[in-house]
Amino acid sequence: MLVRMTTNADRPQTSPRRRTPAGAAVLREDVTEAIRAAVFEELAAVGYARMSIEGIARRAGVGKTAVYRRWRSKLHLVLDVVSAVAVMGLPTPNTGSLEGDLRMLYEVTSRALRHPVVSQIIPDLQAEAARNPEIAEALQKALEQGQEGVASKILTGAEQRGEVRAGIDKELALDLISGPLYWRMVVARSPKLPKGHLDALARATTEALKAL
Repeated sequence: MLVRMTTNADRPQTSPRRRTPAGAAVLREDVTEAIRAAVFEELAAVGYARMSIEGIARRAGVGKTAVYRRWRSKLHLVLDVVSAVAVMGLPTPNTGSLEGDLRMLYEVTSRALRHPVVSQIIPDLQAEAARNPEIAEALQKALEQGQEGVASKILTGAEQRGEVRAGIDKELALDLISGPLYWRMVVARSPKLPKGHLDALARATTEALKAL
């Protein structure tokens, strides 16, 4: 019995069905996450300048092709990872008081900044940002969506409770909230904080904000 091969010309002229892009099915999420984790480890180990797709793939246990299917260069890979972290953000404290919220924010932030991988990556990316506008923009976005985004919500809550005056200079207030801890742990590279430092910082920052 002959089987007639149906061609496109034989089929009724209807709207074509969309096809899944070639390769889309193989972009497994577990592989993507393994690559992202490898980026952090590779950045901490060798820095951005010496980081390579080969090194990332080897650390993730995949081939280079798996990386290039997702990102076309190490720059785009790093930008994506930084942006992903920004979207994750920090939890917004809700203790019912400005000082309590600040104390919780400082606790979470200090723990994150003390992480050995993070403490290596941030200074390296900051140095790279001075030479690369795309990295500088990604870091700025991460800062705005992360630390500053949470600090802004804390400030809004304090305004609503009447703990700070309405119409407070928010840019100056955000500098007061985020600046001291970031300066000490990232710029001055003094991750070991004295006992009671975060309590004192939250108390002092609260008084400074009320004085604005």
